[in-house]
Amino acid sequence: MANILLFIVLAIVGAGLGYLAFNALLTRRLAARAEREVPMSGQLIEIGDDRLHVVEVGQGCPILFIHGLGAQLHHFTGTVFDGLRGDFRLIAVDRPGSGYSVRGAGSTAALVEQAGSIAELIDRLGLAKPLVVGHSLGGMIALTLALEHPQKVGGLALLSPLTHPFGTPPAVFAGLRIQSQVLRKLISHTLAVPASARLAEKTLAAVFGPQAATPDYMTKGGGWLGLRPSHFEATVVDYLAAERDVPALSLRYEEIKVPTGILYGDQDGLLDYREQGLAMAGRIDDVEIELLPGIGHMPQFVEQAAVEAFIRKMAARSMLDVIRQS
Repeated sequence: MANILLFIVLAIVGAGLGYLAFNALLTRRLAARAEREVPMSGQLIEIGDDRLHVVEVGQGCPILFIHGLGAQLHHFTGTVFDGLRGDFRLIAVDRPGSGYSVRGAGSTAALVEQAGSIAELIDRLGLAKPLVVGHSLGGMIALTLALEHPQKVGGLALLSPLTHPFGTPPAVFAGLRIQSQVLRKLISHTLAVPASARLAEKTLAAVFGPQAATPDYMTKGGGWLGLRPSHFEATVVDYLAAERDVPALSLRYEEIKVPTGILYGDQDGLLDYREQGLAMAGRIDDVEIELLPGIGHMPQFVEQAAVEAFIRKMAARSMLDVIRQS
């Protein structure tokens, strides 16, 4: 009887290890394909322990773009860059760990630290008080940048931004609360990427809804890059950092003195436009809040003209404010 039990245990362990090995191989194949489908398109810049992937086009007044959770710079280069590049100097960055950026061993995902890396990048590129465009979590990091490094920022244009603690997370983020670093590493190199590939259609429906994802999202929008272990691991760490850091930062918005605009879709299924957008009324002097009727969380993909007009308006406000203060 003991031998039979031992055999059963060994069989179960062997099957489990085989399953993990199969998924590890599938993960490597998916990651390799992701990098073929969406190759690096910019330059790598060393910022402290991090190595940031940056794309820059155009000339004129600078606009710096910060993407959201689980995203990468193609959320801007593949959408609004074409319409704006003739009039502005546009800079998009993969946040540490996302896209082709690398989070250094000594770095954390603390929002203040991420804002510090962006502030150093602003200096490194010689950007004079750029307008900072942030989407979703990138909006929260843009706000943190304005709080911690106000002298670096000319204005804020926030798209569907995270601004306040979000309580119960959307179902699409339910698997991101992985506190153990060892477990994060194991899951990212075995189960996470194949699962993400299987659930891609459902995930994109939740992120884009009520609109459909754009047909070229996986390539032009950079979606393939999410199917890599490093990207999943960075997304988990960013999510945990947001849960930890947003409550204290969200108490300080009255400190922000630069022109600020917020654009939200009133059908956003990930972040509540009332709790995250309208709640900013009165928190920042002369903040402008605009709503897009019927639009979800990804306006830069599905309402490009409105987003470009919003960015242009905030760029004009930012430039006038910089001139006024000079």
